[in-house]
Amino acid sequence: MDVRYKFPKLRIDKDKYAEYGKRTFDTQLPDLPEEIQFCSKCVMPNQRPRTTFDEEGVCNACRYAEMKFGGGIDWEKREAELVELLDKHRSKDGSWDVLVPSSAGKDSALVAHQLKAKYGMHPLTATWAPFIYTDIGWQNYFNMVQTGFDGLIAWPDGLLHRKLARIAFELKGDPWEPFTYGQKAYAFNIALKFNIPLMFYGESGEIEYGGSFKNWDKSHESPEDWDELYFKGAGIDVLVEEGVKMGILTEEEIKNSSFDLYRAPSVKYVKKLNLEMHWWSYYKLWIPQENFYYAVKNTGFEASHVRTDGTYTKSFSIDDRLDPFHWYLAYIKFGYGRATREACSDVRCGHITREEAVALAQRYDHEFPKTYFKDFLDYLDITEEHFREVIDRYRLSHIWKNENGKWKRRKIVSNDSIFGEEPKEE
Repeated sequence: MDVRYKFPKLRIDKDKYAEYGKRTFDTQLPDLPEEIQFCSKCVMPNQRPRTTFDEEGVCNACRYAEMKFGGGIDWEKREAELVELLDKHRSKDGSWDVLVPSSAGKDSALVAHQLKAKYGMHPLTATWAPFIYTDIGWQNYFNMVQTGFDGLIAWPDGLLHRKLARIAFELKGDPWEPFTYGQKAYAFNIALKFNIPLMFYGESGEIEYGGSFKNWDKSHESPEDWDELYFKGAGIDVLVEEGVKMGILTEEEIKNSSFDLYRAPSVKYVKKLNLEMHWWSYYKLWIPQENFYYAVKNTGFEASHVRTDGTYTKSFSIDDRLDPFHWYLAYIKFGYGRATREACSDVRCGHITREEAVALAQRYDHEFPKTYFKDFLDYLDITEEHFREVIDRYRLSHIWKNENGKWKRRKIVSNDSIFGEEPKEE
């Protein structure tokens, strides 16, 4: 099946856009180190926001991996903490007692299934719908529900959602932002709506993959952390305000209550319910490849039949047609792409060597996500020329150079040093 979607034109005030359209609000970019360095154990560059390197040139995510695999964490103790927590919240009448934000991907499927099958909980899954479902993404959601789960899907106002994605693409170099807002806020709002005081996400991405370690020894985070860790310093209200200035949103549209879906509930209400958000990866050893095997066996998860553009995998984050552009924009802004991110995780889990990770990063990071490019352009209502114009604004001079009209990265990862010749671009 190859579903074709139709999107109406976005009405944009061209005069306002001409005046306010070419700016950036990604507050991460000025803080990136001018001197590019790559981790000596994996292939992560120091251009990943909030990632730090020690005196031996090892990134904080690799150091955490050494700890979690090498005996630095007492997993039996954390299992006991988990059991105590679940015993405290488990319902006796079969009512929902834990909320699991879930795309029905391999990771959240494992969390929901283990909570139910191993620990006797009664999970409700909450899904913030992808921008455009892939066929395999929709199939995996259907498959998971059929194995015995209650699930809710939020479909935000499609026109406003597209406009927010367009604003985020222009102002932050990442059309993915509206999904992130909803993914975080929707689950909290549903937990309050159904009076479910316990919530489980999968992994803490900042700790597992590199980023801020402010919560490295905690089982949770709070909504106060979101702007810094996920929203590039500016949340939904900033995006809406700037969207009006740009002529993409109208004054009438911003009165729409749909925007409440993107906003986290008041901390006052979170505290009133004593709502606790926990990461499964705090209590359980987190190995993405093992999560895949578990989900295949227990929730009907299926990998894609083809390799994902920009990387070498077929089973990670495959539910959204716009997802590859989130990673490609990261490649433009930070000089590394999806293959690097996934290869780093595989190195830390002992699945591949650093030498293999270097080869994978060099081969796939720069690959253009052509499979769904037309869908992407139609969704944002832009031309290919406009797409190129916007992404070029996000090429930082210490990462990129232009030679005879061809963009090349100044430094790439190699097995010998951080220096090397750029492979052939797309």
